[in-house]
Amino acid sequence: MTPPLSRRLGAEMLGTGMLVATVVGSGVMADRLTDDGALALLANTIPTGAILVVLITILSPVSGAHFNPAVSLALAAARRHAGRDVLPYMIAQVIGGILGTGLAHLMFDLPLVQVSGTVRTGWGQWSAEFVAGFGLLLTILGGVRFKSDAVPLLVGLYIAAAYWFTASTSFANPAVTIARSFTDSFSGIRPLDV
Repeated sequence: MTPPLSRRLGAEMLGTGMLVATVVGSGVMADRLTDDGALALLANTIPTGAILVVLITILSPVSGAHFNPAVSLALAAARRHAGRDVLPYMIAQVIGGILGTGLAHLMFDLPLVQVSGTVRTGWGQWSAEFVAGFGLLLTILGGVRFKSDAVPLLVGLYIAAAYWFTASTSFANPAVTIARSFTDSFSGIRPLDV
């Protein structure tokens, strides 16, 4: 039985918020602990991959654990998600992501709202995001079709890998990208580049 829409939207908002709080919070922590860019990226990668496994495992039965407008659209196109729910899911994901940035800032005594100055643009970044997004959707759709119980692990591992093999560090998520424009930390992105 499908939970009511309000419950599913709450799960999407909570999941996206916790994901972004992890991305931004681990980025702030990494920035505070090291001046080594590679070590900081590793310190950002591991928690992100880990939290995806946890969040998808516990929230998938409620909402499908999309946490990403591109995933909601792709699943609707594949007829695995109701098309009428895509826009409400997207709104919940973006709001959750922005709240997650604020939560990370609160935990690290930073201003709740910042504007990122980190430039992330150009053909390398854009092509990397195409690859990151395509690979994520391929992972999810392939996992759902052939090994649905492995989707949480597959997504966590794919994102952890894509942090390193894409020039963009694999944002691969419009809601998370928007939310990351509200932090001027290691994981931020300039609003113009969103």
